[in-house]
Amino acid sequence: MAESLSGLERQGVTHTVIAAQPFYYGRARASASAPRADWAHYLSLPGNLGLPASGTFLFANVLRKVRRLHQAHPVNLIHAHSPLPCGHAAALLSRQLGIPYVVTVHGLDAFFTEQAGIAASWCKRISQRVYRSAHCVICISERVRDQVKKGAGCPVHTAVVYNGVDPEVFSPANESSGASHILSVGNLIPIKGHELLLRALAAIRGRFPDVTCDIIGDGKERSRLRLLARELDLRDRVHFLGRKGRTQVAEAMCRCTVFALPSRYEGLGCVYLEAMSSAKPVIACQGQGIGDVIQHGVNGWLVSPDDVNDLAGALSLLLQSAHLRQQLGRAARRTVLGSLTLTHQAEQLAAIYRERVA
Repeated sequence: MAESLSGLERQGVTHTVIAAQPFYYGRARASASAPRADWAHYLSLPGNLGLPASGTFLFANVLRKVRRLHQAHPVNLIHAHSPLPCGHAAALLSRQLGIPYVVTVHGLDAFFTEQAGIAASWCKRISQRVYRSAHCVICISERVRDQVKKGAGCPVHTAVVYNGVDPEVFSPANESSGASHILSVGNLIPIKGHELLLRALAAIRGRFPDVTCDIIGDGKERSRLRLLARELDLRDRVHFLGRKGRTQVAEAMCRCTVFALPSRYEGLGCVYLEAMSSAKPVIACQGQGIGDVIQHGVNGWLVSPDDVNDLAGALSLLLQSAHLRQQLGRAARRTVLGSLTLTHQAEQLAAIYRERVA
């Protein structure tokens, strides 16, 4: 969310960052590369039961701070990330202080109906109000925009701004010789498709006896996936590396032969763009937000969700053909440099800001 800020500064856009966090998370620790931020804690119950009211509590926490800021240095626009809680807080601030706001939707669950459980209908009503009163709803892909329009209940003003990549951090490197190496990066949750990846790897290991797979990420599925790897006799081939920093992820992408994340529920997926920027052949699933960017067989490879045979076939094809890997990787890098860098993202956001303020 914050990576475009330096590019926005070059576009003449100054900013103040308020980072929101539930009170039960404890004291926040920002990384050294993060922009300076004022942390705002808000009252909420653990889990998603307290999500519908969290925007109101966040608003109450930051109102005085934003009012003082606005009086000292007039704020032209509020940019909120996600409708709950930040979008709802921005809507209340906009009403109270007369400052227009935009909200970015980062995932397919645009109304929190998939994750809020018994509070889903309440979350949806609040999200709808946020989208309707926003000066612009910024979506990270056409798939996300479709979800917003489908559930908004009335016309809303939307724009698509894809996430950007730093092409210097995620840059090509010569493919290492020797054994084939698959990389996957993502939270270890069911929708990311890591189980499918393990089963596809088991299906091709006879043809590729030296192939290995690194999985970067953590989550509630880690223990089950480790057990599955043992059951599939993949213990020595699959390495669960846990969470890694951006530099470590970039280094891992440089080392891999193929990047694969068969996620079946993805608004866009920054890791796909980062792998593409690293000039690696990327395997993703059809029907996801990344389909806006990947042309099958041109700058990446798309497989059917939950289809282990399709994924195994794609892995086999790419692992055995260095020429195809290089062809897809070069095209992927050109795609990123052409329209998907952090500079492109900042230019598009700055244009939206100026249009909405005007």
